[in-house]
Amino acid sequence: LAVFIAGFALVWDFFFPFPQSKPILIGCVGGYFFLMGVLTLYTTFKEKGIFVVVMQKDPAGLDPDSRWEVASKMKKYDDVYEVTVRLIDGKSGAARETGFKKSVADFIDDNGVVCQDLVEGQMMKMHNSLASSKKDK
Repeated sequence: LAVFIAGFALVWDFFFPFPQSKPILIGCVGGYFFLMGVLTLYTTFKEKGIFVVVMQKDPAGLDPDSRWEVASKMKKYDDVYEVTVRLIDGKSGAARETGFKKSVADFIDDNGVVCQDLVEGQMMKMHNSLASSKKDK
């Protein structure tokens, strides 16, 4: 919607140059900044750093899908990286989560390259701990 508003302002200004299009441009700029403010509030307070959401289908197809959410957090000028994996069970609606806080240096080699095997190992540990606790219940 915000992109549509910006595009509309661009087209309007093309057909009616600046002095004529001033009120329309003011309205479009105001609307654009309002929508960007709403988007910022949504990502800050609702999403809270979630960067992936995965739906896990029930093998039998009878129960609702379970939802996996992975979020990360890192403070400014800090080397500690926090990752949280959350499982929301489709059947009961109960949420369980696990996570870790480690230095970024634990996942980077001497050449400055991210060691994918270390990251994947840590993520699989968290996934398996939540998946096994799901099966126990």
